[in-house]
Amino acid sequence: MQVFKFGGASVKDADGIKNLAAIVKLNLSEPLLIVISAMGKTTNALEKLTDSYFYQKDDILTAFEEVKAYHFQILHQLFSDDQHPVFDEISNTFVEIDWIIEDVPVDPFDFIYDQIVSMGEIVSTRIVSHYLNFIGIHNQWIDARSYIQTNNTYREAKIDWTKTEHLIQKDLSRHLEKQICIAQGFIGNTSENFTTTLGREGSDFTAAIFASCLNAKSVTVWKDVPGILNADPKLFNDCIKFDELSYTEAIEMTYYGATVIHPKTIKPLQNKLIPLYVKPFLAPKENGTIIKEAQIEIKTPIVIVKKNQVLVTLKTRDLSFITENHLRDIFKAFADANIKVNTMQISALSFSASFDFRKDKFETFLNSVKGDFEVRFNNELKLITIRHANEESINKYIQTEVFLEQRSRNTAQFVLRDE
Repeated sequence: MQVFKFGGASVKDADGIKNLAAIVKLNLSEPLLIVISAMGKTTNALEKLTDSYFYQKDDILTAFEEVKAYHFQILHQLFSDDQHPVFDEISNTFVEIDWIIEDVPVDPFDFIYDQIVSMGEIVSTRIVSHYLNFIGIHNQWIDARSYIQTNNTYREAKIDWTKTEHLIQKDLSRHLEKQICIAQGFIGNTSENFTTTLGREGSDFTAAIFASCLNAKSVTVWKDVPGILNADPKLFNDCIKFDELSYTEAIEMTYYGATVIHPKTIKPLQNKLIPLYVKPFLAPKENGTIIKEAQIEIKTPIVIVKKNQVLVTLKTRDLSFITENHLRDIFKAFADANIKVNTMQISALSFSASFDFRKDKFETFLNSVKGDFEVRFNNELKLITIRHANEESINKYIQTEVFLEQRSRNTAQFVLRDE
């Protein structure tokens, strides 16, 4: 049994969906579960809609109409008959958003976010499922929320592995024995039956969850790149593709911010020794990159860039040394604000850390620490991490003022102005 995952770029238009169908046709010899993200930039558009609704801006309806028009344009390109049931089904799915935005918001932002933004995956999978059936690739649409059970940490939900594995093994296996199944990435469900999301780009993680619980033969993530590269081709023009990587190296890369794979994806697969393939969507017969259990020597520096960083420096108000008690309080503030530290540095009198800037989390953190510490910060920064760094690579990629520098045996990190 295989698990395929197609991201938003793969299904951004009618041609992409047709290409997905061509890939599926090449892989009909064994059971197949397909996990699909929202189409194109739909998640961004629904995030904008959520923001407009929560803060009661004037562009709520305009933002929503743009989302609907985008999907119906794709529908008309895929289905010549506008009486096909998919048109009513997608209209009815969008009505769920209508029900939310017709009332004044009373729930917390993160809860509302998950209820609205999750609809992108529901819509995309319904369209793809209907199209595959339309061209003779019989499949069953399933609701991932019936299987992926989580806590109620909205936007960053944690998996209840015991419940999730029980539901998948009890029910999904028998469906896969009969036909292809189409499921959503990114979304889950609480015990109170509310929708949650697993964090941005969480569809890779969903594919790994299903694969782990089903003891799949492999997972293949279809991307708009030839495989895993040593740097982002959108930022650098001299990238090198890896034919293979170890689970450990892939985990390190994603931890530091490599976006080709979601950070939580690798570990469930490593636990079951399930190989992960990253393959080019437009060239499905190429080998791509395989991630597996192996000792693989890496000689090429790996460059990872995280933008939208804020660098915070804390000093005790009485200018006393930074002690373990201070660090305990600082990290509790990070945890309470649900902030992941990307790099940090401690001196006798100060503590500095960089992390992804999100206004609400940042303000929560500041309110927690400003009573005990003097706070300075810089934003609009970027973090460059170089795995397997050497002086040549550092001189090549680090050419502007450095706000913070941290080096270890295998990794060098630099916080710079994002120019």
